[in-house]
Amino acid sequence: MLLPSHLKSCLDGRLACAVELAKLGGQLTLKYFQTSGVEVERKGDNSPVTIADKQAEELIRSELSQRFPNDAILGEEFGSHAGTSDYQWIVDPIDGTKSFISGVPIYSTLIGIVRHRECLGGVIYIPALDEIVFAAKGTGTWHSLRSGEPTRCHVSTRPLAEGLFATTQLDSFNKRGAGEGYQKLEKASYISRTWGDGYGYLLVATGRAEVMVDPIANPWDLAAVQPVVEEAGGKFTSWSGESTVFGGDGIGSNGLVHDEVIEMLKAPA
Repeated sequence: MLLPSHLKSCLDGRLACAVELAKLGGQLTLKYFQTSGVEVERKGDNSPVTIADKQAEELIRSELSQRFPNDAILGEEFGSHAGTSDYQWIVDPIDGTKSFISGVPIYSTLIGIVRHRECLGGVIYIPALDEIVFAAKGTGTWHSLRSGEPTRCHVSTRPLAEGLFATTQLDSFNKRGAGEGYQKLEKASYISRTWGDGYGYLLVATGRAEVMVDPIANPWDLAAVQPVVEEAGGKFTSWSGESTVFGGDGIGSNGLVHDEVIEMLKAPA
């Protein structure tokens, strides 16, 4: 896949690097995908991790350290590395490890580019489908399938009543006391599916879903997706409506349904 020439220098080459490394790290995970005997470990929060998560993040971090040695790095598996520049890379080698473990092909590799806590660029790569979306501030969002020529993509213009509401594991709503909000969203939407994690945001950015909702999320789950959704013409905020990936939750939408979704997710008075 060749990047359009005007994107190669975006953010001093960081966007092109993010695209390359998301594909490199994501393709490494395929070595272990749908194979028997992949050991699953449990982290301190009881979430799963595999050798694929670890090796992919190690590869991405190693390449970033060589190419942009002054930039900070935050990754899901190996924590934070301080830098001296204004830039920070936020990496999730496998967003959707449970899907990966289950042999479901909609897990993603996410790389976000952040400066002063503002998400300036991001990549969502679905290794098992060889599908990718990427964006930087002011570039629009670009989509490629099976390493084809990237083309601009856009969010939909459908209302919830005609649209797809995507989310992640359903018990996450109950864990934060938002079960009623989920029920409202499900009722208001034409179709609801748990095509969650990075894949749900990719669906929003390419106009195939109207909203993706994360009840519980970390910065590495969201840093890559904010610019991808926004540059496709959509909107990304926390549940409180703040434009941040550091709020512990997230909503990415086509923009038209955003306020409606936030209202339905509000806790009862």
